[in-house]
Amino acid sequence: MHFDQGALPGEHSGRSKNPIIKVHDLAWLEFEKPDLTRAATFAHDFGFGITLQTRDELHLRGTGVGAPCVLIRRSNRSRFVGATFAAQDAADVVTLAKATGTRTQPLPETLGGIAVELTDPSGLPVRVASGMHQLSALPTQTPHTFNFGGKLHRTNATQRPPQTPATVERLGHVVLQTTKFQEALNWYLDHLGLIVSDFLYYAGQRERGPVMSFIRCDRGQSPADHHSLAMALGPRNRYVHSAYQVCDLDAMAAGGEYLKDRGYQHSWGIGRHIQGSQIFDYWRDTDGFLVEHFSDGDMFDDTLEPGWAPMAASGLAQWGPPATKDFLGIAPGREALDELKSIVTAIRNDNEFDLTRLRGLMKVATS
Repeated sequence: MHFDQGALPGEHSGRSKNPIIKVHDLAWLEFEKPDLTRAATFAHDFGFGITLQTRDELHLRGTGVGAPCVLIRRSNRSRFVGATFAAQDAADVVTLAKATGTRTQPLPETLGGIAVELTDPSGLPVRVASGMHQLSALPTQTPHTFNFGGKLHRTNATQRPPQTPATVERLGHVVLQTTKFQEALNWYLDHLGLIVSDFLYYAGQRERGPVMSFIRCDRGQSPADHHSLAMALGPRNRYVHSAYQVCDLDAMAAGGEYLKDRGYQHSWGIGRHIQGSQIFDYWRDTDGFLVEHFSDGDMFDDTLEPGWAPMAASGLAQWGPPATKDFLGIAPGREALDELKSIVTAIRNDNEFDLTRLRGLMKVATS
């Protein structure tokens, strides 16, 4: 099985008994940034295609068929705005609107289609959309031919991966932190029909329930990404990172050299995760947002039950360098300072992050 431990009697099942709808996929993420020219430069170097660039708006895409996977609008400050999920069809958008007492709205002509906008328990806008314009597929990088396992596939030909941007194929997932983990988790399962692939809990605190979940779309017998959304309990509601699929390890490594030569900040990698199995490499964009190149991730259908495992920094990867302080959010700087300030506020307020959870979180970074 994919997990070391299954659920104990009475633990969270990882799915809703009667979800309103079941979304098909994560469609796109929205950000605000003050300098779209600088954002476009990083987007090119990271491997995105650009479908729209004006003074006030920037649309980024992968090579696959579909809508843009990142929308950036100009603003005075940088922030993550929210996520949009793709519904199975327009009827599901209408069903979700009726069930939540909201209305469907047309999306901008640059995107097409209709959407319903909700707010999750963390206060984050969540949109579910259908009928968007479909961008045609673009050429992508071709996986290399390898002489592995005693089988000869390449003769009289060298292996020379070009040092170019690692072409982004598609958006894979987004990771969020919330002070209302259980409430937010149940909201996504009940409203969007998502199902949990893996739960993590603080060592010694399993009886209090999980503190992180990796959540996939329920496509029945058709496999879906191990997680399109991951959520973790923490002292404030925030974006953690987003991930974008590339061709293979060589594309990732050569693309990383390209980014390094241009002075971008490397956060962590290359390695292979445990939950999801992805080969990963993390970078900071020019506004400080954490973004990931990944390849070779797990795909699950609806038959697999959630795995359960203790949460630890050493448990984030099967192989690769140790998780960095930057990736864990504890490197000296503004982000760590904001997190520290939020701990005091969170403990004083009525939410799921208390002193016991704080002790569990502190153990994660040193485990």
